[in-house]
Amino acid sequence: MEARAYLRGLRMSPRKVQVLLDLIRNQPTELALATLRHTPRAASEPVAKLLKSAIANAENNHNMDVNHLYVAECFVTPGPTMKRVRPRAQGRAFRILKRSSHVTIVLREKE
Repeated sequence: MEARAYLRGLRMSPRKVQVLLDLIRNQPTELALATLRHTPRAASEPVAKLLKSAIANAENNHNMDVNHLYVAECFVTPGPTMKRVRPRAQGRAFRILKRSSHVTIVLREKE
């Protein structure tokens, strides 16, 4: 039995989110939330909100015990990239890539 939560279209680069997901993988949910709360990264707030959503899904939809949950899987995949143009010297144009992410968190109960 597992509970999932998805965050689609997070306006942040996947590399920045991956750093946080590496910190909380295979951790109990209480420890993962505490880690995210005390990590000074921009991605920690949306990832913490996603983790709380996964905990609520486990409790309400799957009748899992909240005290025995841990982060079994968490991964990020690249979302759509917005392409923008920035003017540069001598009439040139440089491309700016505004990346986005799709984040998935999977929770399971310890046996």
